[in-house]
Amino acid sequence: MSKSKQGSSFYILRDDLLHPLVNGNKARKLDALLPLVEDHKVTDLVTCGGCQSAHTAAVAVSCAERGLRSHLLLRGEQPDVLTGYNLVSTMYGNVQYVPRSRYANREEMLRTYADLVAGEDGTVLWAKDIVEGRDTMDVAKMDDFSSMKTSRRKVLIVNEGAGDALALLGMFRLVQHLSQDHLLGKKRPVKFVVDAGTGTTAVGLGVAAMSLGLPWEINAVMLADTLKNYKRHEDHLIADFSRQFPGSVFCSGLDMNQMIKWIDRQHPRKFGKVLEGEVEMCRKIAQETGVLVDPMYTLAAWETATELVQDEKSSIVVMLHTGGTLGMFGLAQRYKSCFTNLKD
Repeated sequence: MSKSKQGSSFYILRDDLLHPLVNGNKARKLDALLPLVEDHKVTDLVTCGGCQSAHTAAVAVSCAERGLRSHLLLRGEQPDVLTGYNLVSTMYGNVQYVPRSRYANREEMLRTYADLVAGEDGTVLWAKDIVEGRDTMDVAKMDDFSSMKTSRRKVLIVNEGAGDALALLGMFRLVQHLSQDHLLGKKRPVKFVVDAGTGTTAVGLGVAAMSLGLPWEINAVMLADTLKNYKRHEDHLIADFSRQFPGSVFCSGLDMNQMIKWIDRQHPRKFGKVLEGEVEMCRKIAQETGVLVDPMYTLAAWETATELVQDEKSSIVVMLHTGGTLGMFGLAQRYKSCFTNLKD
């Protein structure tokens, strides 16, 4: 995307076009999980998210495409009008709205609901259980389970945003693809820019790039938490990944500080808030480039990429478009004045 006055440009990886409804980093995070779900004969998935969660919509659509049942616990109250990711979740999955006070304890909430779905004869697993126990899985029990009556269920719990170590494998596949010689290659310095909700996508990019010895730098724009908590999540993911995949080329002792840079967005605010003029900026970008970004997530990455490219001489800048297109419909409900007053 070029800026004519400065004559500078950056690349955009259009992950927002991966799937009509399951796009962006949500598709990448589910990349490794879904085959395991099918292999282990899971019948139901239970997960959670906000009212306009792209994650829950992605899980619902992906499960429906594979003949599985999804159960989606959404924070807060049902909106008057179902739209955006909320509508997709409702059409493809089984939605329950959960009071915020109960939602605060996610682990207990997910486990309690999963037990209800499983019933007396069913089984409940967390996503990490499949990975950590896959080599010692009793084949006889698996065969026995496959012959069970259809009323018995095998329920898998997936954490909010699929923010588990397993999600990093999807980013490994992406980085391996991009590092091919006819794309970004393995020798060219690259500055990646990605908006960070949970930060899992950024960590996945960083771990994969370091494992392959790539001269890349991941610029993760912090949107929803503090630097301390993002770093804590990074350490947790790397520790889990090293434990779950001990045979991988990645070594937990490697220093990620030079690979991932956690940076503030240009216009900090409480997460979920849209500032004046941002919807107009998204419209301007769409009209001039044909790329739709949203003010909650991807506009932050766009702004950072635009800033980086002005001073960058030796590296190319690549923005990972994490999707979120349908989230604009939910924002239009919450911030009506921002959308009704759009002007040239």
